[in-house]
Amino acid sequence: MAAPNSRRARAARRRTRRVKAAVNDLTVQEWAAIRALWGGCAYCGASDRPLQRDCVMAISRGGRYTLDNVVPACAACNASKCNDEVTAWLRRKRLDERAFLERYVHIRRELLEAAATSVVTDVAPI
Repeated sequence: MAAPNSRRARAARRRTRRVKAAVNDLTVQEWAAIRALWGGCAYCGASDRPLQRDCVMAISRGGRYTLDNVVPACAACNASKCNDEVTAWLRRKRLDERAFLERYVHIRRELLEAAATSVVTDVAPI
């Protein structure tokens, strides 16, 4: 464990404050839908490893854990990406940036339409 005033401890406290201050409204059902649609790591495509929630726009850059900002990532991709901007990171890792962005937009649209439809059907007509 880090000393209470070490750089690591201060960074951990700052991250905790940022996460608590951000709107994080991703539900368990939404996360399951995201994982099912991607079918594996959104970045490298690995489907044989446990997946973690990764914010496309990092929390430290103003991102949030919401339906339109979270993708599944394997631990290796999530740790490697850290808080980098996604397109620059994809280029640096020599991953297919265009394929990721096209798929991200398509899946994001599908998820947001499904969420809007479920909200409309949940509301009783007047």
